Amino acid sequence: MAHVFGEVEVMLQAMLRQLFQSVKEKITGAPSLECAEEILLHLEETDENFHNYEFVKYLRQYICNTLGSMIEEEIEKWTSDQNQGEEFGYDTVVQHVTKTTQESKEYKEMMHSLKNIMMIVVDSMINKFEEDEMQSQERQKKIQKEKSNSYCTDNCSDSDSSFSQSYKFCQGKLQLILDQLDSGQPKEVRYEALQTLCSAPPSDVLNCENWTTLCEKLTVYLSDPDPVFSDRILKFYAQTFTLSPLHMTKEIYKSLAKYLELYFLSRENHIPTLTTGIDITNPNVIHLLKKVRLLNEYQKEAPTFWIRHPEKYMEEIVESTLSLLSVKHDQSHLVSQKILDPIYFLALVDTKAVWFKKWMHAYYSRTAVLRLIEKKYKFLITTAVQQCVQYFELCKTMKADEVLGHSKPCGNKQKTFYYSGQELQYIYFIHSLCLLGRLLIYTQGRKLFPIKLKNRKDSVSLADLLVLFTQLIYYSPSCPKMTSPGHLENYSPASMVTEILCILCDQKECAIECLYNNTVIEALLQPIHNLMKGTKAAPNCSETALIHVADILARIASVEEGLILLLYGENMSSSEEKSPTGAHIIAQFSKKVLDEDISIFPGSEMFPAVKGAFTSVCRQIYGTCEGLQVLIPYSLHESIAKAWKKTSLLSERIPTPVQGSDSVSSKSQESQNITAWEENLLDYLLNFAATPKGLQLLQRTGAINECVTFMFSQYTEELQVSRHKKFGYGVLVTHVASTAAGAVALQSSGFINALLTELWANLECGRDDVRVTHPKSTPVDPIDRSCQKSFLALVNLLSYPAVYELVGNQGLPDKEEYSLREVPTRVIDIIDRLIILNSEAKIRSLFNYEQSHIFGLRLLSVVCCDLDTLLLLEAQYQVSEMLLNAQEENTLETSDSHRDFIIDSLSVERNHVLVRINLIGGPMERILPPRILEKGDDPYPWPMFSSYPLPNCYLSDGVTRNTDLKQDNDLGKLLLHFKMSDKQTEWIENCRRQFCKMMKAKPDIISGGALVELLEKFVLHLSESPSECYFPSVEYTATDANVKNESLSSVQQLGVKMTVRYGKFLNLLRDGAENDLTLVLKHCERFLKQQQASVKSFLLCLQGSYTGHDWFVSSLFIIMLGDKDKTFRFLQQFSRLLTSAFLWLPRLHISICLQWITQCFWNYLDWIEICHYIATCIFLGPDYQVYICIAIFKHLQQDILQHTQIQDLQVFLKEEALHGFRVSDYFEYMEILEQNYRPVLLRDMWNIRVQST
Repeated sequence: MAHVFGEVEVMLQAMLRQLFQSVKEKITGAPSLECAEEILLHLEETDENFHNYEFVKYLRQYICNTLGSMIEEEIEKWTSDQNQGEEFGYDTVVQHVTKTTQESKEYKEMMHSLKNIMMIVVDSMINKFEEDEMQSQERQKKIQKEKSNSYCTDNCSDSDSSFSQSYKFCQGKLQLILDQLDSGQPKEVRYEALQTLCSAPPSDVLNCENWTTLCEKLTVYLSDPDPVFSDRILKFYAQTFTLSPLHMTKEIYKSLAKYLELYFLSRENHIPTLTTGIDITNPNVIHLLKKVRLLNEYQKEAPTFWIRHPEKYMEEIVESTLSLLSVKHDQSHLVSQKILDPIYFLALVDTKAVWFKKWMHAYYSRTAVLRLIEKKYKFLITTAVQQCVQYFELCKTMKADEVLGHSKPCGNKQKTFYYSGQELQYIYFIHSLCLLGRLLIYTQGRKLFPIKLKNRKDSVSLADLLVLFTQLIYYSPSCPKMTSPGHLENYSPASMVTEILCILCDQKECAIECLYNNTVIEALLQPIHNLMKGTKAAPNCSETALIHVADILARIASVEEGLILLLYGENMSSSEEKSPTGAHIIAQFSKKVLDEDISIFPGSEMFPAVKGAFTSVCRQIYGTCEGLQVLIPYSLHESIAKAWKKTSLLSERIPTPVQGSDSVSSKSQESQNITAWEENLLDYLLNFAATPKGLQLLQRTGAINECVTFMFSQYTEELQVSRHKKFGYGVLVTHVASTAAGAVALQSSGFINALLTELWANLECGRDDVRVTHPKSTPVDPIDRSCQKSFLALVNLLSYPAVYELVGNQGLPDKEEYSLREVPTRVIDIIDRLIILNSEAKIRSLFNYEQSHIFGLRLLSVVCCDLDTLLLLEAQYQVSEMLLNAQEENTLETSDSHRDFIIDSLSVERNHVLVRINLIGGPMERILPPRILEKGDDPYPWPMFSSYPLPNCYLSDGVTRNTDLKQDNDLGKLLLHFKMSDKQTEWIENCRRQFCKMMKAKPDIISGGALVELLEKFVLHLSESPSECYFPSVEYTATDANVKNESLSSVQQLGVKMTVRYGKFLNLLRDGAENDLTLVLKHCERFLKQQQASVKSFLLCLQGSYTGHDWFVSSLFIIMLGDKDKTFRFLQQFSRLLTSAFLWLPRLHISICLQWITQCFWNYLDWIEICHYIATCIFLGPDYQVYICIAIFKHLQQDILQHTQIQDLQVFLKEEALHGFRVSDYFEYMEILEQNYRPVLLRDMWNIRVQST
């Protein structure tokens, strides 16, 4: 038995030796014993021959023999269970069998036996290793007594590690190596000693007491004339950097830096000069560059781990580096004979100063670097600035081809072996440029300025340096066409400066301090100014330089502070000054290049890129309201549209390339360029839709359909918008859909079709492959998260102008049968399939009836918050009747004469919608039932109904109806203060002051009959003052009899009923008011037609009179207590005022407006606040309409932030009343807004007739 085991032991030892021999390199290269163990543990993952090792085969067979039968039995057991109906996945079976095996008795016995066997084998191998080691040492003593016998040369064992060698590498051994390294020793002895040193663990070497002496010796030997010897020392340095901790590598780094410092200071070394240049085939230069490169590699790696060590280690590394780079030779001789300093060589191996970038990245190291620079080494920054100044002066004085000679090594595709003095100066300049660019990012770095230079009176300030950078863009020469543009671009001064300035733009604090000032902006724009004057921009200015500048300006304009600087300059004054601001210069230049009204770079292939770059800057500006206001005089939308039409014609004329023709590639490239430029122009036009006024300008160009089609193509390709754009296409869709023309464009582009298809897929279908493996869970929310995005997109899309264009005058499909595969592609289909489910066929066509119908009801609830949309849907589809019928059908008979409503999610939702669409009132005037059930015995205490009238519980009892005489008398006293004056202007201003005073002190008394008297009197005098009148007086002679036979639209008729119902609820209207209001609306329609020109348009909304209900007239009718004559007389006078263009929307028939304003805040404010809104705008001017909206947003600030976070802001703003908002509470705030914005707003409002043409 012992004999058998002995054979197994020998066999296992051989197997282990084979394994260790195979992985020898991996183990010996491990920095520690723990790492070596990790390598062995993960050998199967990293060694492709793992399963071919004899030891692995032995283990596999051993396990199979011991546990094989048990594993097979377990697998058979689980297979039989599966046949009996229990289905298990493969992974499940494997996990179970593995767990069972590991818990078995057989497994534990096997592991115990295997462990005992391997312990015996390993002990035997260790003993044999020690015997072999002793014999080896004896042999070494006999061969050479002076040699130490402590070093082991057997690398076949896994015990060859730092740990096992530590006790052998003693002090005597290190001293012996020191002696053998002496230059007096034979070459072979020195080589062997160095080899011994390189083979020893670096940690053992550095821990010896003689390390300091060895370090000094190594530093000296780096200059050894024998290249092989010095290279092996560098190898030891590199090995130490790689395998040792920081406190050890720090010493090596310091010794290397110190050596280089002494090397450059020594006059004995032949260091190249600027005259001779650098020949990198020279052996001395090669060795020097190797040492500098090794130093640089460690510089770039050190920041990744030095934060884990004491700060003093990092500071010692930094200081030794800065000390080396500060070495300067005697400058008494000529510059051309100047000996190259260390920084030239560092720049040669690290041109872009990556080492400095990494050192400045973390606050930990940045603080130390900047502190040392400020205290001792500011000279480094001074010389860097000096290099930039010298290069700029060179660019100004020399010709382009001469300057290009400096950048030859950066652009030459062939390998370069020689660098001239000029090229070295250029490389040093690039290094300095990158170093300064990184320095400026940080506050402490900027504090190092101003810098005092030699031969210069004034110091170089931060602004001076930035101006210098911008001038380098224009004055540095362009890259030669024949060189590799991609490679050269990386090192061209213009592109590098642009990269630096763009990085500065991205740091807000840095940009404000460095870039956002008139000095820098003027420097950026000066060459453009010169080009427009017809003078040369700069000696070497090119199309590329202009594109670089445009990129910087675009980044500046994309930030609020930068945009304000471009618009108004540093003094924040919008008034025109002697010199135009940056925005004006950019707009002028952009218009000229778009119109090709400027002669620059004739015949240049890059001229379209220049156009695009500067138009992109303008896009950043006109994409904001303030920016568009400044750029409107330049009519950029017209220039862009003109350029697009011209380019579109060119693209149509390009002939189809003929295969085999030589011109195929050139024609194809030309076609691609034209197509790309055409798409860019459409994108620039599309971005006008970022603001309401810009959208109006876009519509005037006639290109809105093409722009929306382009937007849809980008959207379907899921292309991300530019990083400089402030928002994505979703916002633009919302803006575009707010107009009738935009809605039609969205329909024709296919956008709505795609949106509805995606909605249907999420709501009804889902992905087939997902449904098989992961059935869709029952939604918890009324609208499932998968449909939320589509829901919000529809809410944004379905403004009233869009709804009218998309479903106006269209009946429901109401088919007898719907295919399950029939997907809605129009808005009318969504209404038919999800909202008005008035047939069994519609219900059966839905896979998820309840979820889909709730989606439709929620959508109906939101869109019907726009009262015009509600009236349109009610007039065309009788929505209320459908909902009432559905409620009637959702009941149970409890007795012969009583029926109870079934309370479910659909009936609760329908009840909410019915109350919302049938009851008008502000937050204190109506009560909307909740959409959720309550806890307790009565989960839904709100009464449901299936016929009118509504239960009284939904009418608020707390509302103040009508106004009593006391209030009227109080307001009458107010009228006594309005004494007539000979100067009508004084009387008007006195009225306004008294109105403001009462609104602040006693706002509630401004209501009722006296308010009517006040409004009548004030508007009468305004209409008689020529300075206050905006529209001309129109003679109107029609009587009631003339208009009696005219008919109102169905929407207007329903609006009349709704108005009268609300007026009666307020106790302000009497019976018969419906006929009177109808007559007033008929008179108004005829009266306005006299002043409006007929328009031929494909849009439904422009093919007749105003399509919505006139909510302003309805509001006035209630204010006038139902007096039709007084109402119409007031409207005739009021129509002459500018305010009428904004309060009375049918006055100018403009479709761009807010939902709140369109319906005069009905359902959003209580009646008293609606009166105050109208009165405030009439008394104080049309701009107060804007101030009131801003005050509302201020009031809702916290709600807006909250609902933005949960992504339902659109729904909140449409559905929720303005709780707690009172116009009078914000009068002081609105007066501040008036002081700041009235000149701009009124100037724009006075141009309303021009804009609506």
